[in-house]
Amino acid sequence: MATGTLELTEENFEATLQKGGILLIDFWAEWCGPCRAFAPVFEAAAKKHTDVTFAKVDTEAQQGLAAAFEIQAIPTLAVFRDGVMLGRNAGALPGAALEGVIEQVRGLDMEKIKQEIAEQKKNQKPAAE
Repeated sequence: MATGTLELTEENFEATLQKGGILLIDFWAEWCGPCRAFAPVFEAAAKKHTDVTFAKVDTEAQQGLAAAFEIQAIPTLAVFRDGVMLGRNAGALPGAALEGVIEQVRGLDMEKIKQEIAEQKKNQKPAAE
């Protein structure tokens, strides 16, 4: 897999998500100071973890994606694995914290998480009942 970050757009988002594996998305904007401070941390992690997909969403250029994720503060980091959103964090993370997130996501039992999601969906009753 290529090193560095991928520019995510509404056009390539779904295909990127469907690839599976770990996907970290940095929602940012050019005018945002904390975003500019976080960018080198994110880039360094992308170079180090070549098995993880690192993607950036420019919230100014991709307002539809920003709205879909209900982004209210930037930078915001969204974390996915195997197409499942595991969480998100608003604010610039220091390098050690980003490393911790990556290691936590790597250690997850995705089969168990997918089973739990399936159980939750099964237990939700349709509104019509």
